[in-house]
Amino acid sequence: MIVVGIDEAGRGPLAGPVFAAAVVLDPARPVDGLKDSKLLPPPARERLALEVKAKAIAWAVASSDVDEIDRLNILHATLLAMRRAFEALGVAADEALVDGDRLPDLGGCLTRPMVKGDRYIPVISAASILAKTARDAVLLELDRTYPLYGFAEHKGYATREHLAALQRHGPCPMHRRSFAPVLQPSLDFGDDW
Repeated sequence: MIVVGIDEAGRGPLAGPVFAAAVVLDPARPVDGLKDSKLLPPPARERLALEVKAKAIAWAVASSDVDEIDRLNILHATLLAMRRAFEALGVAADEALVDGDRLPDLGGCLTRPMVKGDRYIPVISAASILAKTARDAVLLELDRTYPLYGFAEHKGYATREHLAALQRHGPCPMHRRSFAPVLQPSLDFGDDW
């Protein structure tokens, strides 16, 4: 039975694409240390991403760009990225385990939602790691193109520094204009920011 794990990275940030990954792990070549990418330090994430790519039966990463996010909304753009990653695998899957409670349309493949699956199900953890490392790499490139915003540091999330840069410079082409803080960067988010 071929089981695919699917997860996303980048639903919450104010800038950049949303990424998704689909992975089929090889039971004969286990990857130790898999867990939710958010719980791993960047060097461990990068090392595990390389190991997953080397040992997996199949893997694919896809994205939805900022225009798609603004046109479709972040949920539908995320589901689209998930479907693209699944379709790019090139493997006929029997079942897809998707992190979260919303499912992409994967044609006739049996698809099951797995809330917090990236923490508990290795194949979803592997997808989490690939999606996160792919997105982080793109945000590092965006930082070189748009250095005023600090994308290399915050990866597009709504940090105090990012909101201050938005207020000073306005949005760049990689900002999600459908997200309220991009349209109103002077909003006061309190001491939690």
